[in-house]
Amino acid sequence: MQWRRRHCCTHTAKLLYVLSLLGVLIFLAHQVWLPKLTGMAWWRANPVVYGGGGLNMSSKYSLWRFVTIHQADVNTSFHKKEGVSPLQGKPSFENTALANTSQTHDLSATVNHGTFPYIINEPDKCTKGQHGPFLVLLIATEARQVEARNAIRQTWGNESVAPALGFIRLFLLGKNEGELGLLQQRMLEAESQRYHDIIQQDFLDSYKNLTIKTLMGMNWVAMHCPQASYVMKTDSDMFVNTEYLIYKLLRPGLKPKRNFFTGNNMRGFAPNRNKNSKWYMPPELYPSEKYPTFCSGTGYVFSGDLASKIFQASLSIRHLHLEDVYVGICLAKLQIEPTPPPNEFLFNHWRVSYSSCKYSHLITSHGFHPNELLKYWHHLQSNKHNACINTFKEKESRMHTTRMN
Repeated sequence: MQWRRRHCCTHTAKLLYVLSLLGVLIFLAHQVWLPKLTGMAWWRANPVVYGGGGLNMSSKYSLWRFVTIHQADVNTSFHKKEGVSPLQGKPSFENTALANTSQTHDLSATVNHGTFPYIINEPDKCTKGQHGPFLVLLIATEARQVEARNAIRQTWGNESVAPALGFIRLFLLGKNEGELGLLQQRMLEAESQRYHDIIQQDFLDSYKNLTIKTLMGMNWVAMHCPQASYVMKTDSDMFVNTEYLIYKLLRPGLKPKRNFFTGNNMRGFAPNRNKNSKWYMPPELYPSEKYPTFCSGTGYVFSGDLASKIFQASLSIRHLHLEDVYVGICLAKLQIEPTPPPNEFLFNHWRVSYSSCKYSHLITSHGFHPNELLKYWHHLQSNKHNACINTFKEKESRMHTTRMN
């Protein structure tokens, strides 16, 4: 009898062990392995996928398609781990954003929709006049770039460029960690108190989170400045001829456009599969051979109504770290094709050699140190009315000197 009891207990223990092991394997498959392979949690419905001809619904689950993630409940433990406050109440249009994924090198990891509360905000920036501003500038920057922000305030970002129309500048920032981050935060808050042109949310400020930063700016326009006629997103190392942009391209005398998006159009570009590249795009994240048409993130302009449309589209599209490509995918979902600029040299994502003639007829040029920005801006302002006439005279003079020699 004792032998039988021992034998029965041994078999029972083995059976329980096998069942528990099976349960662990099922849990890992559902909760860990499947999300890592697909970028999508196992309980999701049929995903929206990006195919060659556009966005469509797929009834067949595929590991090799661009899967968009629908808005989900907030995982509180995730937010505690990442240092992000959990969402209070139900997700809303104002406080729903893409999750911070910059602290992992696995770009294909599941992205959760979370909240990034404002650390610094300017909700009343657009309420000063009776009508909405003609142009809102959204400038991506980092806390350490104090000189660049000051140079922009004195040059192309100076709101006195078009005071009668309403011209607003906003610098977009995330936060930094550690002791240096705390010091930078105190300085940033003092800077904000002085200029009232900074908005900042509680996500890690990094290159991989530039998409989150841009969406923060679009969401701010949608929530606090929906009456804006136009918006421009650009970077802090850019030269922007805001006067030419406003009066020659956007033309305040005309009725504001809708569903309008323009910049340096990047059409037919393929994802970069070089793992050593800054612009590397893993096939797991974006398997298609071509991106939809997008505009270089160095500077693009869109009508004010698109701010809310792009942000809302982003809530159902999987996060990508390449901000300009990602915005292009949002536009593709909205079935909006970026408009080519009237002149292909208006928006430049490279550095254009300076001359007052060239710079009086372009909108963007890339790669400027703050001191250069101040120098060239002031030179352009003093020569803009006869910039090309002076250039022609200089060429004539050089030609004459050459002939004499």
